[in-house]
Amino acid sequence: MRVLLDTHIALWAVTDAPHLPSSARELIVDPSNEIWVSAASVWEIAIKHALDRKTMPISGKEAVHWFSVSGYRELSIASRHTAAVEELPNIHTDPFDRLLVAQAHTEPLRLLTHDKVVAQYSELVILV
Repeated sequence: MRVLLDTHIALWAVTDAPHLPSSARELIVDPSNEIWVSAASVWEIAIKHALDRKTMPISGKEAVHWFSVSGYRELSIASRHTAAVEELPNIHTDPFDRLLVAQAHTEPLRLLTHDKVVAQYSELVILV
């Protein structure tokens, strides 16, 4: 299965946070799955870390390093992804989440999240 990690899931995984549900950890470590992290997640981490948000335990640069060391594939942001955002229902306004959902639809990938609002977007979303 091709799995795109939501930003918080990716952070929890590389920082070994206790918040990461065991079901998510199982999907991430399963060698038959391709694990992807979006450049949008790195962008979100970098912005929030620069604003000194306590929710970002690592910088964008550190995230790139740890995602690479963990063997995650990087999903660049393409114009087809950004254009697909306007086709999504207006469930919420978080631009990073909306871009991740659009990327999941476009590629296609399964989006792994712990966010119940994001899970409302599509059957491609896996809520853990």
